[in-house]
Amino acid sequence: MRYFMKIILAVIFSIFLFAGLSHAEKVTFVKEYTYQASELDSKASCRTISLEMVKRLLLEELGTYLISETEVKDFKLTKEQVKTYSAGIVGAEIIEDKWDGKIFWLKARVSADPKEVAKSLKKIMDDKFKGKELEETRKKAEELTKEVERLNKELAKANNKQPSKKIQQEYKTAIKGLTAVEWHGIGYKAGIAGRHEEAIDAFTKAIELRPGDADAYYNRGITYGELGNYQQAIKDFTTAIELNPNFSYAYNNRGNAYGKLGNYQQAIKEFTYAIELKPDNSEAYYNRGLAYDKLGNNQQAIKDFNKAIELKPDDAEAYAARGLAYFFLGNYQLAIKDYTKAIELNSELAMAYGGRGLAYFFLGNYQQAIKDYTKAIELKPELAMAYGGRGLTYSFLGNYQLAIKDSAKAIELKPDMAEAYYSRGHAYFFLGNYQLAIKDFNKAIELKPDYAQAYAMRGSVYAELGNHQQAIKDIKTAARLGDKLAQDGLLKMGETW
Repeated sequence: MRYFMKIILAVIFSIFLFAGLSHAEKVTFVKEYTYQASELDSKASCRTISLEMVKRLLLEELGTYLISETEVKDFKLTKEQVKTYSAGIVGAEIIEDKWDGKIFWLKARVSADPKEVAKSLKKIMDDKFKGKELEETRKKAEELTKEVERLNKELAKANNKQPSKKIQQEYKTAIKGLTAVEWHGIGYKAGIAGRHEEAIDAFTKAIELRPGDADAYYNRGITYGELGNYQQAIKDFTTAIELNPNFSYAYNNRGNAYGKLGNYQQAIKEFTYAIELKPDNSEAYYNRGLAYDKLGNNQQAIKDFNKAIELKPDDAEAYAARGLAYFFLGNYQLAIKDYTKAIELNSELAMAYGGRGLAYFFLGNYQQAIKDYTKAIELKPELAMAYGGRGLTYSFLGNYQLAIKDSAKAIELKPDMAEAYYSRGHAYFFLGNYQLAIKDFNKAIELKPDYAQAYAMRGSVYAELGNHQQAIKDIKTAARLGDKLAQDGLLKMGETW
């Protein structure tokens, strides 16, 4: 008899290894599995079935360890949830396999750093869609393995008769489905690990095997977005929506892609669709708030951030984003309050320190601003905004050399950052290096034509050089653009000149 679940050698052994204490504390589990093939099986189908079964055994042991021996036990997850979510984080690696035409044997292992797995599990817990997607993937794999088992039993009843075309087709479809699920899992894990090209390749294989898989298109779209290919991401999200018109998260991520392309109006429409389909989609409210911020509608942005925080009270990034909206409205105290809350929720959120530093700067608390900028840089050394902000703050404190150094670093990291050129120009001006100051203010204005403060400062430089006509022209432009100091300066110039 050829029963699917018949195991010749059930579980030969299980090895539990600990890495040396001098390295990351990885744990490794190894399992062997043997499967007797049916008349419809090939080496490839046997491998697919055996790998699915051995993965379950390995994740069972890993899940038991994680939930009883590590910080995962504080997450209040069931053992089944730990197994399900872990499947999206760690993969089974085949060490060895053998095939004699009738019996397929393989040995596989999973290795994981429990602390890193715990961090990833926390992220999945915080993302309702990811958790739901992994649960649906597990259920799909279980359904397909049960279908294969059913078909094998049908074959056994046939007493070695030639399998019907119907059974052959159903078996082929089930194996293709299992293989697609496996490729989907490979793509998912590669994406989490930042191996984007590998993830795209895996999701593409999953799509080829199962063209109606909206989730595979969705995840490939996310990966294309990570690579900056927003047009292709939009195509994949669109296909996912065509396959599943109620796919709230696909609308949300298509909105993100439109936002990256600068089409904020369309992005807002997409986020609104996502919210209509799923009113508790906190991420869509958060993203729509960001888009409103980009359009200068800070009041509406705050409403959306309020809703995002209401739905997800521990969302540090939502507090930081609302802090930025308050900053743009000139409410620096509320901005600081929100940034501080964001830091309490996530002490490693560099953008919150950088934003709070900016708010402190505008309140004249330069020493605290420098502390926050410095912390932001420690956490995220590539954060150009923090270098630019700290540079300008040093300039206001009269430390012009440090100001120039920080501004130059900001420009190196982000050559199109107008504020960094302004910051360096500010320092050059007070050092009396007027030609370099003008050069930097020119660049700031080129990058940001409505940069009122850059016009005002360039006007000041021209005034120092005695070029009163150009100075008046620049300061008038600054005043027209809303610079209050420039408006006051015009009155003083009227008295002096």
